[in-house]
Amino acid sequence: MIYHNEVLDALSGVRDPELDEPITDLDFVSALEIDGDSVLVRLRLPTYFCAPNFAYLMVADAQAAALSVPGVERATIFLDDHYASEEINGGVNERRGFDGAFPEKTAGPDLEGLRTTFRRKSFVSRQEQLCRTLRAEGRPAEELANMRLEDLPPSEEFETYLARRAELGLDVSAEAPLIVDPDGNRVPEEAVVQHLRFAKTVRVSIEGNASLCRGLLSTRYGIPEREEKTA
Repeated sequence: MIYHNEVLDALSGVRDPELDEPITDLDFVSALEIDGDSVLVRLRLPTYFCAPNFAYLMVADAQAAALSVPGVERATIFLDDHYASEEINGGVNERRGFDGAFPEKTAGPDLEGLRTTFRRKSFVSRQEQLCRTLRAEGRPAEELANMRLEDLPPSEEFETYLARRAELGLDVSAEAPLIVDPDGNRVPEEAVVQHLRFAKTVRVSIEGNASLCRGLLSTRYGIPEREEKTA
């Protein structure tokens, strides 16, 4: 038997590529139905005009996540209330791909390249969040520049940062330096402050977009907004 919580747990691993938050936390999952070995998931987005490539990635990732649940043989994902719902749903559920969904485009977007771009932004943002916590604990930037991953105590924030590093194929061994750029190069001590200042702008942009999308979704569907965590 397939349980709702199993499928929801799998869907929680799907993130909005731009906002770096799970689609379950963002309330993008509007319905989940299970019939034998088949799963149907309905998704919704904050606006009718959300970028179709972002939307396609989430629908495709949601299908892959649902199919990863033991016992699920068929997973149908429907994106509702989007100007390209028909094309996106057909492209994913009929396995036609993004180019098959939008054949009028002479050159479809590089979806994996797009995914990598947002993974890099997510990595930078999560690194800044972790370093901001460490600096609040009294660790100066010079100390952070020379820290290795093994020097950090376990925490949810640290585990998330490690996961974002791993997604980019970066070194997550204990001896690896804490602060590296998205290509895995160690940031020298004299450049750490500037590096983290730039990383802060990335984080603030992501968090601002996430807050805006929550508000738009709440207004569009009458969903009570969740209280945002304060740093």
